[in-house]
Amino acid sequence: MQTLAEFLAEALGGPTRERAFAQRLGRSEWTWLSSTRMLERARAIGAALADAGVGVGERVALVSNNRIDWLAADFGTYFAGCVVVPIFATLADDQIDYIFKDSGALLCFVETEADAARLRSAGRSVPRIVTFDGDGPDSLAAFERAGTAALHKDSQRLLEALASVRPDDLAVLIYTSGTTGNPKGVMLSHRNLVTNANAGITMMPPRMQTPGQPVLSVLPFAHIYEHTLINIYAKARAELYITQPDHLLGDLKAARPVVMALVPRILERVLAGIVGKAKAEGGLKARLVPWALNVGRAYASAMQAGKAGGLLRLQYAIAQTFVLAKIKPAIGLDRLDFFVSGSAPLHRDIALTFAGMGVPIAEGYGLTEASPIVTSMPYAAIRYGSVGKALAGVAIAIASDGEILVKGPSVMLGYYKLPDERPFAGDGWLMTGDIGELDRDGYLFITDRKKELIKTSAGKYVAPGRVEAALKRSIYVGQCFVIGDGRPHPIALVVPNWDLVRREFDIAPETSTAAIAARADVRDFLRKEVVEKSADLASFEAVRRIALLPRDLTIEDGELSPTMKIKRRVVEQKFAALIESAYAKPVAGTA
Repeated sequence: MQTLAEFLAEALGGPTRERAFAQRLGRSEWTWLSSTRMLERARAIGAALADAGVGVGERVALVSNNRIDWLAADFGTYFAGCVVVPIFATLADDQIDYIFKDSGALLCFVETEADAARLRSAGRSVPRIVTFDGDGPDSLAAFERAGTAALHKDSQRLLEALASVRPDDLAVLIYTSGTTGNPKGVMLSHRNLVTNANAGITMMPPRMQTPGQPVLSVLPFAHIYEHTLINIYAKARAELYITQPDHLLGDLKAARPVVMALVPRILERVLAGIVGKAKAEGGLKARLVPWALNVGRAYASAMQAGKAGGLLRLQYAIAQTFVLAKIKPAIGLDRLDFFVSGSAPLHRDIALTFAGMGVPIAEGYGLTEASPIVTSMPYAAIRYGSVGKALAGVAIAIASDGEILVKGPSVMLGYYKLPDERPFAGDGWLMTGDIGELDRDGYLFITDRKKELIKTSAGKYVAPGRVEAALKRSIYVGQCFVIGDGRPHPIALVVPNWDLVRREFDIAPETSTAAIAARADVRDFLRKEVVEKSADLASFEAVRRIALLPRDLTIEDGELSPTMKIKRRVVEQKFAALIESAYAKPVAGTA
């Protein structure tokens, strides 16, 4: 079994690939870094860490948005035999300070001098900081020069450090953001991560067996899923294009990837953008595009069931010719084999709408404590609504109460400094906290989080994630949050898609979101959308009342985790009065 340094040395070694890593970060041209140069940089950073007194097994933090330097620092930390502590750049300063203190990080890489100054002023546990930007004494450029000099002086030092690292040693200490309390450090070993990456490459499309395939990365590298995908892409010797959310649409068109991992929120926004653009242009297109998407979804659903009739086939041929076939190249999806979706529930209708455009979505399932991939969707046998089959080497069982249990070499070592907190059942089965079921073919279906199930006053259990995914099929619903524990029925807190609502009601750009949310016509419109989208749920799940929130829920306001999960307790407390008001109103004609 390899360590991560050995894994990466093999992946980056061999003949030089000039087009290995690319970024442009809003600029017009891509900047490329070759595989050989990345390996040189990683070794120099590893030597610099050792020269700076950061010993084998010591922790090194990374607080930055996605960029090539992030990967160089990440890889370099493994080459020093140190432990990577990836931290979301969007995390609140007090949480970052907590992680610094809890992890005992001796050094931290950040993007800019302004970031360094902010962290120093906000925290008391800040380690030495190296900045990616600039060329001063605390810059990455200076750090790498020092490492290169150290390598020339004593190349054996780095080799000795690497030789002392074992596959079961700690490699990554990643703090789960959670939705309550302080984050917990999940300890992942080299064996955990290398095993997961080696098995995970099997979920890639067949053409990924050929080096040089373009892939696009937009999810934060601090997220364990994208962190592991980077290892998979490196092993596949892919051309990795790095982007950030603000530049996604432009970079997607430019990179034209064959595979890409996204979260459902991005996929929902892509669909809303397609429909919104058509509505803005007006005329025939405003009616034709939504019709074509609906036909495509119906056709994909019928094909899954093996019963597409002649009329539907004709309608689909028309939709394909005049609309659907033009969407893929227009947004950079003409080479895409499939999207990978994870991290949150994706409604089957969203997946089928993309399938109707000829863009399959392969859902997967995982959790940080499992390094993280537990299941992946067979490329040639996608089953919409499922999150796929167990990854090679991973075993899945369903407990008597429906909880998903996982076992395998990718399951974590434990929680850092929390030896008594062991989420394991008998025989080492990891308790995931998720509810699900396996079909007879081994496909896993997720119901919801065990701790988030709502029990109504009538004794009915409602899975809020399932209901929220159904409501977000409306292009007018931006964010939503379903509550109802101990209540007669669930209600939804809804944040509208402000741009589409403005266009629908011809609302001036300067009108505040709070003023829009207060409008009775907007509230009634959104209520009808929600009622329609929940009509195919069970009667006890259906949402008949809503409350419109006056603004987006954000990470900065403490309502979302860095992985964009809603902090349910926080939101319920902040909007308690609005919730009570919604429940107090009669159902008919209210919002």
